[in-house]
Amino acid sequence: MLEFQKVVFQYDSEDFNIINGLSFQIEKGEFVSVIGPSGCGKSTVLRTLDRMHEIIPGAHVKGEVELEGKNLYAKDVDPVAVRRDVGMVFQRPNPFPTMTIRENVLAGVRLNNRRISKSDADDLVEWALKGANLWEEVKDRLDNPGIGLSGGQQQRLCIARAVAVHPQVLLMDEPCSALDPISTLAVEDLINELKGDYTIVIVTHNMQQAARIADYTAFFNLKAVGEPGHLEYFADTTTMFNNPQNAEAERYISGRFG
Repeated sequence: MLEFQKVVFQYDSEDFNIINGLSFQIEKGEFVSVIGPSGCGKSTVLRTLDRMHEIIPGAHVKGEVELEGKNLYAKDVDPVAVRRDVGMVFQRPNPFPTMTIRENVLAGVRLNNRRISKSDADDLVEWALKGANLWEEVKDRLDNPGIGLSGGQQQRLCIARAVAVHPQVLLMDEPCSALDPISTLAVEDLINELKGDYTIVIVTHNMQQAARIADYTAFFNLKAVGEPGHLEYFADTTTMFNNPQNAEAERYISGRFG
């Protein structure tokens, strides 16, 4: 489904690579958590998948990133089309402040210039909000500002916005780091429900969260501060947290890293 082939991520203004020689695969329908120390390139990996780094001057990728056998960086590939297939949920909830709950859900559809009737739009809004486990909480106030929801509700609204365009892959960059424990549990329950429908890649610093929800875990590391990040170890989550076959991963998970 997803394949990285000798991927290097760098900035023109830097003398070193942020990610160096990344090669691994994620199968369709898998849920992969990405863990590792700060600065090892975890969030950068997500940006290479939806080409979000291209909004940063001087940032570029070498190598190939493939989605179902097609190189996302081929010359004939439109970045906007990539983002239709690869949805992103960011660290902090970011509903569009001037839009209602309904408009937030439909934002991606409108951005992609899809014409949709009012009845189809209503059906899509209900489907996406039910998928985000938010429908019952907001169905009577769809025309209220999305920014007026609680933090956990806002994050689920952002997930509804991401799934409304029917992506193949859902990326999440520490989606619970700004949430309280109750909201975190609600989002985790939602992620578990979504696992059967999407390939999901989540970056998290929460070891317990990774152990609870992911099928596989990728441990990224760096040899020293200022050195490029690299994939140190990839394993099914049970092995990663119960019997890792990598000394650096075992040190990191056990809290003896650094």
